[in-house]
Amino acid sequence: MKVLVTGGAGYLGSVLCGRLLEAGHSVTVLDSFMFGQTSLFHLCADRRLEIVRGDVRDEPTVGRLVKQCDVVIPLAALVGAPLCDRDPHAATAVNRDAIRIVNRLRSKDQLIVYPTTNSGYGTRSGAQFCTEDTPLEPISLYGRTKVEAEEEVLGSPNSITLRLATVFGTSPRMRIDLLVNHFVYAAVTDRYIVIFEKDFKRNYIHIRDVADCFEHCIRNQERMVGRPYNAGLDAANLSKEELALTVQKHVPGFYIHFSEVGSDPDKRNYIVSNQRLRDAGFEAKRTLDEGISELVKAYGMMRKTVFGNC
Repeated sequence: MKVLVTGGAGYLGSVLCGRLLEAGHSVTVLDSFMFGQTSLFHLCADRRLEIVRGDVRDEPTVGRLVKQCDVVIPLAALVGAPLCDRDPHAATAVNRDAIRIVNRLRSKDQLIVYPTTNSGYGTRSGAQFCTEDTPLEPISLYGRTKVEAEEEVLGSPNSITLRLATVFGTSPRMRIDLLVNHFVYAAVTDRYIVIFEKDFKRNYIHIRDVADCFEHCIRNQERMVGRPYNAGLDAANLSKEELALTVQKHVPGFYIHFSEVGSDPDKRNYIVSNQRLRDAGFEAKRTLDEGISELVKAYGMMRKTVFGNC
């Protein structure tokens, strides 16, 4: 397949592009490189990779690239509630309006696999599983733009959406603001952390499982189109406290203090069922412990970091 990946130089994209090339696909990346990242250097020797510097809001550029592909994976986004609140106009234009552009420009024969976030489930008690039939009630601008974009995609033919759990693991374009990545970074560098809302639960998934899942969607598109899928690790429906204690097992001497000093703008407190994705033939396999060990090793190479999403 010829796959167009917008935002392909980002945290997820720089891992996904390598996975798609490994699977035999040709990949075109459209990215603004707004963070000055060089995260695709390791893939540049592959002749099947094309890199285009541009903006997903630029309709002529997007239209030209869409015409050349079989599959569109629109990753380009302002990710996270704080970043979106900092620039609401850009968040709406990139997270929602740019998806509407690419969805309008593609033909009904071209597959779109759109990643959204399970923070769209909004405020929950953490006592019951969220399935794909659970009403979406996002409370942040980030959540609303992603939910509105998903509605746009699922309202058109040949579409799949993945409601991603909180992603963890290393990437050439690293992020340390994601919860697991952040907890491990604090453990390795600061040796302590202060945690608020310790009982709030989330689901997690390794970045390479996410990349594998996208490739699975491409290979199994005929039986998967037209539906959203929760994508997470069933064994990793954990509270913040449980996550911190798991990290502590890997980093002895990591001090954890629980205090009500803040709140999650998305109020993410839920457990998620990934049964529909499992029924479609895909199951995340990389464990939280494996990811933590990987991150400890990676952070051991770093003294100061420029990685973040701000």
